[in-house]
Amino acid sequence: MLPSISVNSPVQGNGALNSRDAARHTAGAKRYKYLRRLFRFRQMDFEFAAWQMLYLFTSPQRVYRNFHYRKQTKDQWARDDPAFLVLLSIWLCVSTIGFGFVLDMGFFETIKLLLWVVFIDCVGVGLLISTLMWFISNKYLVKRQSRDYDVEWGYAFDVHLNAFYPLLVILHFIQLFFINHVILTDTFIGYFVGNTLWLVAVGYYIYVTFLGYSALPFLKNTVILLYPFAPLILLYGLSLALGWNFTHTLCSFYKYRVK
Repeated sequence: MLPSISVNSPVQGNGALNSRDAARHTAGAKRYKYLRRLFRFRQMDFEFAAWQMLYLFTSPQRVYRNFHYRKQTKDQWARDDPAFLVLLSIWLCVSTIGFGFVLDMGFFETIKLLLWVVFIDCVGVGLLISTLMWFISNKYLVKRQSRDYDVEWGYAFDVHLNAFYPLLVILHFIQLFFINHVILTDTFIGYFVGNTLWLVAVGYYIYVTFLGYSALPFLKNTVILLYPFAPLILLYGLSLALGWNFTHTLCSFYKYRVK
């Protein structure tokens, strides 16, 4: 999972693999090790993963400084420990069950919602966004003098997970305490509170994504990743003017899913 250096020939004169091909083999081995550690909880550093989750709210720059440290010490940008993914999955499951409880869903409806959220909203959409960002960053953001380097897909997925966590906590946990008694009351205060939480959550996603790609020294013009703030703020203003409650739409969508 490294930005690797390309060479014209896949094999050196002595029959050995060139540096880029060797890096790919190394990355494959690291991915295998990462997946294997998913089933070995004693080898995971949950304390460090929890530290990262905390700082993604308070100082996300510190999280990406750790990515730099990992590159220097372990020669890879992406995480080699699945502890963050495991904790994120637990957060996702617990918060989704909480959503089912708040929306007065039955047991089987909540399980169905959980499967939808985990495999479609988190995994499916996450894979799509990560692949899109991986393609855009390699196609348009790599510096001309750094064309021998590329953004590995594993790092793009890590950036998505980092950005997704604050959004998850805001919309799937904090929001739960306000849904029935504030947000869904069909008043201005209701959709103001709900839509403001959406603004903060999506804003966090955009900003943490920007930090992730701007941390890579071989990328340029990463400030364009902040441009979605403009339509986000415009949509927020229009929603307040039109009385469009984002959370009400989400709840209706969740109920439609589990019918």
